[in-house]
Amino acid sequence: MKTEKLIKEKRRKRLKRKLRVRKNVYGTPERPRMTVFKSNRHLYVQVIDDSKGHTLVAASTLEKDLSSLRKCVADAEKLGEVIGKRALEKGIKTIAFDRNGYPYHGIVKAIADGARKAGLEF
Repeated sequence: MKTEKLIKEKRRKRLKRKLRVRKNVYGTPERPRMTVFKSNRHLYVQVIDDSKGHTLVAASTLEKDLSSLRKCVADAEKLGEVIGKRALEKGIKTIAFDRNGYPYHGIVKAIADGARKAGLEF
């Protein structure tokens, strides 16, 4: 009973942070938004054009090519490099980074660093 309340409170606080970040971060066709989502097992990254409401590029650890990646910092950086390469192939060079309410350290920071290493500008 007590842990359920703690989990709900933790989720509520993250959603509150997410809304606060999303007030200021908006994806345009020239500078789309790159967002990160972490589940208990997998990592998901999308590059989104908010003006049209379309996902331009996506990568996750669910894909066959990336299924060997786990939810750790080293593999998160590789996922960031993959999303960066895919975005560059689509002609996207600059993005707005949306941490989606998560603190900017660990896995989220590693994804951002991997995307920078691939050539994306934030």
